[in-house]
Amino acid sequence: MIKVVLLAVNAKYVHSSLSVWVIAEGITRFAQSQHDVHVVEATINQKLPDIVELVSVHKPDVIGISSYIWNAGILSELMSLLRERLPGVVIVLGGPEASNNADYWLQNGADYVLNGEGEYIFPQFLDARQGDGSSVLLQRESKTDEPSPCLVFPGEAYLNALKGRLAYIETSRGCPFQCAFCLSARSSVKYFPLDLVKEQIYKLSMADTKTLKFVDRTFNCNAERAYEIFEYVINLDTACTFHFEAAADLFDTHMLTLLEAAPPGRIQFEIGLQSFFEPALKASSRQMNVEKAEQNIRALLRMQNIHIHIDLIAGLPYETLSDFMNGFDRAYALNAHHLQLGFLKLLHGSKLRKQAEEFGIQFTSEPPYEIVCNNWLSAGDIQRLKHTENALQHTYNKGRFLSTLHYVKTATGTRPFSLMESLGANVPNHGTQLEGYVVQIYDYFKGLQGVEERALQDCMIYDWLGMVKGKNAPAFLKNETNHRKHIAEVAGRLLSRNMKREEIAILNSGLGVFVDSNDRNPVTGLYRIYICGIDR
Repeated sequence: MIKVVLLAVNAKYVHSSLSVWVIAEGITRFAQSQHDVHVVEATINQKLPDIVELVSVHKPDVIGISSYIWNAGILSELMSLLRERLPGVVIVLGGPEASNNADYWLQNGADYVLNGEGEYIFPQFLDARQGDGSSVLLQRESKTDEPSPCLVFPGEAYLNALKGRLAYIETSRGCPFQCAFCLSARSSVKYFPLDLVKEQIYKLSMADTKTLKFVDRTFNCNAERAYEIFEYVINLDTACTFHFEAAADLFDTHMLTLLEAAPPGRIQFEIGLQSFFEPALKASSRQMNVEKAEQNIRALLRMQNIHIHIDLIAGLPYETLSDFMNGFDRAYALNAHHLQLGFLKLLHGSKLRKQAEEFGIQFTSEPPYEIVCNNWLSAGDIQRLKHTENALQHTYNKGRFLSTLHYVKTATGTRPFSLMESLGANVPNHGTQLEGYVVQIYDYFKGLQGVEERALQDCMIYDWLGMVKGKNAPAFLKNETNHRKHIAEVAGRLLSRNMKREEIAILNSGLGVFVDSNDRNPVTGLYRIYICGIDR
């Protein structure tokens, strides 16, 4: 019997690792010999000696580690510390970061790198060591004709280990599209049996988790199958939220009609637009009907029951800063709940990494291999985009200051990209607490031409009430008058409870405003705001 630790080093505590739990189940099901398997989950924010301690208490003979761009930067040092603590231990790497860069990792701490479907390959590796101690192939290419048993779900131990963290489920593997920046572009699609999928969805929705994320690369590439799963989760009696990565242009009227029936907050969609610039999409082998995607996103948003997250990628071939700015403004105008401005990453194994020299793409040598510049974007352009991304992440994407942003954009006549760029450049947020950040935003916006300070104050106090709970507004936003008592009485009658001081405000416009801090929108995450007149 071999003692095995399967180690996942996650980006955050709230994340769980699907891969190590699937491999653990694969060992149970497919290994010819019995092995003593333990799963250890840590995060990149933990001290490496602490991670070593979590592993070493199990005294493993073999350590399997899942490698990704978020943990690759610490793996060499971590493996060195593991060897110091556990002399003679065998370290096996898998996952996209190692399997697409095997030679590097074999020279920098790993004994073996396994390539392919880990739940099927890792048991074979253990059986080979159990048999005669001889080595197995350092890499094993995944084949599309491998038997279906290699597609498994994690066992009950995964459900018990969640403890409120995000849960993950894989119902299909691979992607029919060939996007040059994605590692899934090289594979066909395998589907898990629907009856087993529904059974696993039910188990996870009843477990200690609030959000279940489907890791399928393009969930709705098979419309009929996607419809059946959407219908199933919509009709479940659960408080769980289901998160899907979807292609917006693949939704049809039949699907949209079904989605309109979803309980508010039941479904979230992450939609990769990536770009509106056709030459960039073509160079990246990105297949998308841009107009249809835009039309369907608007249709989904009109329903007001589904959280919509859309993505753009800066740095694709042929897209200049001006082109990207136009695409950003177009995406912003959709009014999705989250607009992610991401930067091209040249992943090992991706087509674009192999084409980097052709397109003049320079990128960081260390993970996450992010673009520095290319033939169409200078390093200075990238810095401008970084300013924009900083402001976007700390305001719009957190549901903060939404009416303020709309007011300032309208009052100044500024396009969305320019507003976000200027805010990020002049009021950068690198860990600033909200109480300090709101003051800095106010001071910056009130100095812009066209902005009326009293109107700005009103927008910011309105936003403050809707986005926080139990926090007093900064003093500079307060407009103290003797009408507060009247508003408290109106609010108390409407909500049938006594109102707290921080839930009520008087605007410069003369209106009273109060928040129901017990009524949070499950789609937007904002609290419900009421506005009422004041009897003078």
